[in-house]
Amino acid sequence: MKYKELGASGPEVSAIGLGCMGMSHGYGPAADKKEMTALIRRAYDLGVTFFDTAEVYGTPATPHANEELLGEALAPIRDRVVIASKFGILTDKEGRQILNSRPEQIRKSVEGSLTRLRTDRIDLYYQHRVDPDVPIEEVAGVVGDLIREGKVLYWGLSEAGIRTIRRAHAALPLTAVQSEYSMFWREPENELLPVLEELGIGLVPFSPLGKGFLTGTVGKDSRFGKGDFRSIVPRFTPENIAANMALADFVKEIAADKGITPAQVALSWLTAQKPWIVPIPGSRSLTHLTDNIAAAEVEYTADEMQGIDERLSKIALSGERYPAELQARVGR
Repeated sequence: MKYKELGASGPEVSAIGLGCMGMSHGYGPAADKKEMTALIRRAYDLGVTFFDTAEVYGTPATPHANEELLGEALAPIRDRVVIASKFGILTDKEGRQILNSRPEQIRKSVEGSLTRLRTDRIDLYYQHRVDPDVPIEEVAGVVGDLIREGKVLYWGLSEAGIRTIRRAHAALPLTAVQSEYSMFWREPENELLPVLEELGIGLVPFSPLGKGFLTGTVGKDSRFGKGDFRSIVPRFTPENIAANMALADFVKEIAADKGITPAQVALSWLTAQKPWIVPIPGSRSLTHLTDNIAAAEVEYTADEMQGIDERLSKIALSGERYPAELQARVGR
């Protein structure tokens, strides 16, 4: 495993982290807790030191299951890893997600996360989504207090717009921004990446495997069951999957040429973009976990990257990445 500094002055983390959401949330029923505990610890054994969760990752019956899982799994090695969590989204009794970044709620959230994660500090604490009812400067003020109290070490934003990022960074320097970014979703290249580079903020791409699309395991006949987030994503309708297969086929072509897997192509392409990019693929499978981690060792020549980008620019993709209701919460 390779290691890098996250942002201009953030913690040292593994070049590839582990996104833990899918173990408890978003991809059908939660996975077996014992198996996921073993997988998380195996990730550490293989060199992963950067683990991502959020207070909202769970089910209506177990709303904080993911933080509880991660806290238990990492307890024996807590001082050797970097834990990232998120505040700002609550789940009501009907399972609906509500934005809430009021100061009193942030303080309540951090105390709950500290307890569930079995720790005295959260290494990296993101605002999960921008709350339009709370000025970002007010959010930064509360997080700044938490940093001074030692309960939070660094902070970041998730899915925030450029203007909000600049305002937040001016109020309290950001260490990282989390955003979807992959061969399947390259919009961050237009504005986000240049601004992050200017400000010295790290990028943590979630869904770096395109929610599975770039791994070669999703095809035109794929269907997604109840509880699988992809079942409501426009980009994963049968028609759009079929329309986008040219990209999946191209990733397989690169993989064959380099003697690696499609997942390794997707992840190594990301880490080759900028030295301050740290993707956090998720996995429930030890085989896939090992495959993903090995991507940290894959390198490309400048000519290879140029050739890949030229081909990618010619592949048109169909379908939005979020339904309208969720898209409205992004980029504010």
